[in-house]
Amino acid sequence: MMKRYLVTGGAGFIGSNFVKYMLKKYIDIEIIILDALTYAGNLGTIKEELKDKRVEFYKGDIRNKDLVENIFMKHDIDYVVNFAAESHVDRSIAEPQIFLETNILGTQNLLEIAKKFWSIGKNEKGYPIYKTGKKFHHVSTDEVYGSLSKNYSHAVELKLSKEVKKVVEGRENLKTYGTNMFTEKTPLDPRSPYSASKTSSDMIVVAYGETYHLPFNITRCSNNYGPYHFPEKLIPLIIKNILCGKKLPVYGKGDNVRDWLYVEDHCKGIDMVITFGMQNEIYNIGGFNEEENINIVKLTIDKILEIMKKESKYQEILKTDIKNINYDLISYVTDRLGHDERYAIDPTKITTELGWYPETSFEVGIEKTIRWYLDNQDWVEEVASGDYQKYYDEMYR
Repeated sequence: MMKRYLVTGGAGFIGSNFVKYMLKKYIDIEIIILDALTYAGNLGTIKEELKDKRVEFYKGDIRNKDLVENIFMKHDIDYVVNFAAESHVDRSIAEPQIFLETNILGTQNLLEIAKKFWSIGKNEKGYPIYKTGKKFHHVSTDEVYGSLSKNYSHAVELKLSKEVKKVVEGRENLKTYGTNMFTEKTPLDPRSPYSASKTSSDMIVVAYGETYHLPFNITRCSNNYGPYHFPEKLIPLIIKNILCGKKLPVYGKGDNVRDWLYVEDHCKGIDMVITFGMQNEIYNIGGFNEEENINIVKLTIDKILEIMKKESKYQEILKTDIKNINYDLISYVTDRLGHDERYAIDPTKITTELGWYPETSFEVGIEKTIRWYLDNQDWVEEVASGDYQKYYDEMYR
């Protein structure tokens, strides 16, 4: 039976990877992409997918009531998958208002329109009755939980429960920097304008579930990395700067800890929650890949240097001498305001209930990511120069 997905933010990093994943996995599917194509939305990222008859694209803002209603009128939407968000912490510190408007009011607009078009009446208590098979899936972040303590200066072995061990395959040498991790029951405690806006959007989703019985799920993920990542974020920025011989900015001492999740693993998790997740439940999706930022930077330097030495063809990409690929590129800069010390997701719930687990270790994932960027320099240059806006103008003038 044909299923129709409205994927907001589908030209962004995670959204585009989700579109690619779903089109490869399913045949009987239609995907309607809504994206405002702001600085992080890149139509060139999905140019092959736009040739697929199962895909239709709309340029626009999730706050645009008329546009979203027109999409619902034209397409019998089964699932809303809401990736659309302003998502960069530094930008939220400099310009917080747009984060509140998009992340909170935009989400509320989507919820209200979904409620309107999915409702078919009311029950005896006055609650809406919805068409079967409808669900609003909201993609959120571990940053809504605030910050965890870093209890160990060096990582120690991460001990898993027997239940999780039964599911997790091929993942060895898991480690942690603390005694606690974020679970779905961890109190919400956002620390930045970005995370406060995402927390608010989570709460409005839950409110629609409680007040109007709208069917929903929320997934909260750790830091994603992988192909098509906009080069303002840590890993793609580091890769780009290394290839250019530019300094690698590291906040503070570089000892803040993040949990890294390969983007394809995240997309698999979202798909499983949409399909099999218990209605109105929240699921954490984490990578079991805790690491200090400075170690991420050093590992990326080491891996790029290793590839350059073993496969000399890639040296043609370098805009610097290979001798300059070393730790001297690291430049410690003034720490970010309110910089959270540590994030770490406990994905036990999704692992035990749905059988999902993060298949990709960081060592494997970072090499796949680096190689993708090395092999797709045209995309990197296009994004960095803003030429992808020309692609949109040519495609949809």
